[in-house]
Amino acid sequence: MSSPTADRSRARILDKQDELRRFRREFAIPNRTQVHSDTLAFPDDASPETSAASQPCTYLCGNSLGLQPTRTATRIQQHLSTWAAQGVQGHFKTLADSPLPTWLDADAKAAEMIAPIVGGETSEVAVMQTLTANLHLLLSAFYRPQADGRHKIILESKAFPSDHFAVETQIRHHGLSVETSMVTVETPFSDGAAITTYDVMSVISQHAADAAVLLLPGIQYYTGELLDISTITNFAHLHGIFVIWDLAHAVGNVPLRLHDWDVDAAVWCSYKYLNSGPGGIGGLFVHTRHSQVTRPITDEKSDTGFTNRLGGWWGNDKATRFVMATKFHPVKGAAGFQLSNPSILDITSLCASLEIFLEAGGVGVLREKSIKLTGFLEGLLNALPDAVRKKFRIITPSDPVQRGAQLSLMLDDGILDAVMDGLLSRSVITDDRKPNVIRVAPTPLYNSYEDCVEFVEVFQEVLEGIGAVGEVSK
Repeated sequence: MSSPTADRSRARILDKQDELRRFRREFAIPNRTQVHSDTLAFPDDASPETSAASQPCTYLCGNSLGLQPTRTATRIQQHLSTWAAQGVQGHFKTLADSPLPTWLDADAKAAEMIAPIVGGETSEVAVMQTLTANLHLLLSAFYRPQADGRHKIILESKAFPSDHFAVETQIRHHGLSVETSMVTVETPFSDGAAITTYDVMSVISQHAADAAVLLLPGIQYYTGELLDISTITNFAHLHGIFVIWDLAHAVGNVPLRLHDWDVDAAVWCSYKYLNSGPGGIGGLFVHTRHSQVTRPITDEKSDTGFTNRLGGWWGNDKATRFVMATKFHPVKGAAGFQLSNPSILDITSLCASLEIFLEAGGVGVLREKSIKLTGFLEGLLNALPDAVRKKFRIITPSDPVQRGAQLSLMLDDGILDAVMDGLLSRSVITDDRKPNVIRVAPTPLYNSYEDCVEFVEVFQEVLEGIGAVGEVSK
């Protein structure tokens, strides 16, 4: 068991050695006054009596909502200035004193920036819509159930609710029964055990003859487990199953190589580790073999040469998009799955954050720090006194290869609300998932080793306080 003083000293040494520490200044970290204020107006002076309150809070919630890059406001203002000064010309007119692309090309620029983060070719990614909308778009294109053949969709039993909703409603949309066409991979959360590759393979083998689609998370939102995307994808393909990955918690968190892993398709949001802002624009990946357009644009036929999908104006080839032709001829690649023109506000916000990823050297560099940072946090938690350790356990895999930045802490029954209230009252921000899990995610772009020490010290104080005053009866 180490001492708080020694832990903090060690953290400060590690922070000083951290080559990525300068990027912390690139983010707006709420201070302690702000997180407890009920208004936008708050004292911001640093007089001695308020200096503690003006210190940054301990924010370990990038797995839920990433912090705002300080340059986001600048990029948004540049967009607003373009709109104000140019009006409709902003769609096509490049401005010499603005780094922003034209609105017509904003989605293409965003795809170019995010392709290395997901490990896809630029043509295989599209920045568009939101995660669940994109999942529905993919299922509408690639889930083609046959009553006497492949009709089942496999997903994990504890998938994020929106994935469940999408699968269930797609099955019903085709006139099928959820009871017979949806198969779940069980994850025994009651024991805190992570889903294993063997579990997934077993279910695939059992339903190989009639499974059409496999939908799994890259990182499981509840446990923080990183699944073996490559191995599972390959095994599913051997059994003729189309594979879609929900990368909400994986994108910007761990290195991805979707093209090389032969993934069929994937979806993600951008407001967690990609820091695009609440409800920010999503994205999707479609492997090049599924997004070819072989029919010449001059061909008048409208039903051949590409995978059918729900079409929209912005997915139409740029050569005819503004001609207002009514023959749908999609852009080659994932961009051909777009519907309406995307929100330029959303794309501008996302790209502001993606600039920082590029400057930091990419996800691979961030992953190196993330492994060390999350490992440091895990070590501090495991070193807590036995009386405290008895009140929680880490259910995220201890092997760094099997997890991202997040550690999920399963608390004793009945104390979650008291613990969360105690953390927040001390300006520590994490999030929880009912009934008894706290998710803690040290994010390498803006979190420090000292943040981890601060969390563990407060966490210990809160757990000891609950035991001492008997706030929770068991």
